[in-house]
Amino acid sequence: MFVLDDQEIVRRGVRCLLEAEPGIRVIGEAGTASAALARIPALHPDVAVLDVRLPDGNGVSVCREVRSRTPEVACLILTAFNDDQALFDAIMAGAAGYVLKQVRGGDLADAVRAAASGRSLLPPRAASGAITRLRDASSRRDSLARLTPHERTVLELIGQGLTNRQIGERLLIAEKTVKNYVSTLFRKLGLEQRTAAAAYAARTFTAVRPIEPDHGPSGAG
Repeated sequence: MFVLDDQEIVRRGVRCLLEAEPGIRVIGEAGTASAALARIPALHPDVAVLDVRLPDGNGVSVCREVRSRTPEVACLILTAFNDDQALFDAIMAGAAGYVLKQVRGGDLADAVRAAASGRSLLPPRAASGAITRLRDASSRRDSLARLTPHERTVLELIGQGLTNRQIGERLLIAEKTVKNYVSTLFRKLGLEQRTAAAAYAARTFTAVRPIEPDHGPSGAG
């Protein structure tokens, strides 16, 4: 297996802990995303344990790239942060599991063995939630496609909390024209209240933007 963590003391601690377990052999380690992406395909481990926060990227992006280039390598995301977005990102990157750094050594070893055997360590609830989020995002994009460029711009500005007058000033158009755009986009999206439109815009335009990198079995090799 392979260990990626930017903190040397953590990286070596994980390595020592896992190498003390029967049937597990650590064949490489790295402290940066670039080094991991150079070494993992060359070493071809069964499992790669990847820290999320790295100085030149994040473990989720490394997982996505590793799975794209060498899909037979199982990836475990190891992080100190437990939140739904990170879990969703891990699922979308093709991770076999999402493990908190507070996990006991024996449990981490069990997770490595499970990943090496091809089992997923992601709870069914998380996978179901990811599917629901993808379906919702797809539905919003389909609805968004029915809007004209002007209507889409107005919707995004509504999401930023601007009034019709402020939108008109921003776009250099009459407030009455803005009202017409608002009425039309409300009808197309099936919305009735401005607060609902603002919430819709916040969800939609967040969902369609790409995720930015975050700078902050037995015998498994």
